[in-house]
Amino acid sequence: MMKTRLTEMMEIDYPIVCGGMMRLAYPPLCAAISNAGGLGNLTAAMYEDKESFRGAITETRRLTDKPFIVNVTLLPSIGVSDDRYAMYFDTLAEERVAAVEISGTPLHRYKNGVYLKKLKDGGVKLFHKVGSVRHGKSAEKAGYDAVFAAGVEEGGHPLNENVATTVLTPRMAEELSIPVITAGGMADGRGLAAALCLGAEGIMMASRFINTHECAVHEKVHEELIRRQENETVLYGNSIGLQGRALLNESIREVLKIEARGGGLAEIIPHIAGALGDEIWQKGDVEKGLIAVGQSIGLIRDVLTCKELLDGIVRDAEAILKNALSRF
Repeated sequence: MMKTRLTEMMEIDYPIVCGGMMRLAYPPLCAAISNAGGLGNLTAAMYEDKESFRGAITETRRLTDKPFIVNVTLLPSIGVSDDRYAMYFDTLAEERVAAVEISGTPLHRYKNGVYLKKLKDGGVKLFHKVGSVRHGKSAEKAGYDAVFAAGVEEGGHPLNENVATTVLTPRMAEELSIPVITAGGMADGRGLAAALCLGAEGIMMASRFINTHECAVHEKVHEELIRRQENETVLYGNSIGLQGRALLNESIREVLKIEARGGGLAEIIPHIAGALGDEIWQKGDVEKGLIAVGQSIGLIRDVLTCKELLDGIVRDAEAILKNALSRF
């Protein structure tokens, strides 16, 4: 076990959290991460109705008796209606899940904070993913239990202030009293050791969990992430007010061309639509659609079980920290 404020708060063995992973963070992967000692993630946007969403929570609990976190991304661009968001939050409060990760719109500013209060009243721990100190301070003031300090290296939607984790983490840690968890560029024991030294209470990873045996993707995806390097992801979407980071492929190259000539969202959406997910993850077509991974792909060398991955990360981090101390 590695004790930090995160592990104590969530009653987990390792200070390692899985981030939201659209079309990937289903119950089997979520449970495998929690069973391995981390905090697995179940991603809400994959479920369109209350029955299937509650069923996913039930299935995860069948597969693990450990805590897990549920991601809810409050972004209009993913096409989730207000009714669906209400369903997610109502269900999460009713089910009294261990924790919820909010990304995008702050929950305390959504619907006058009614769902933030409902979740907290239900005993749910609330984590908000932020990319700046001012947003972190706002989250602390609103009553969140912890924040994910998301550097520009991360896949998905890093804040367009473009601050790296090595600066964002210590800045957040020195300004906030609630736990700070580093996100962006995290993939191994070196990252965990560095994050702890920078003042974090743990790390969030997502890209690295794709290359685990419990993540149900085509073997060509695993091979592609091993082959690609840290300089082969790009930022896109600034022209439409929604910055994202993704693997450079045919679809993203086309998106960049559209943005360069001033094209809008209507032209971009067909190249990054979620409907292309099955072509990527299940059929292994890595050139079509959005593969939202971060620069940490440069650190991915293999495919492991979740237990092998987490045990190795913590073992390596402990050795690095011990070796560093022995030098003084």
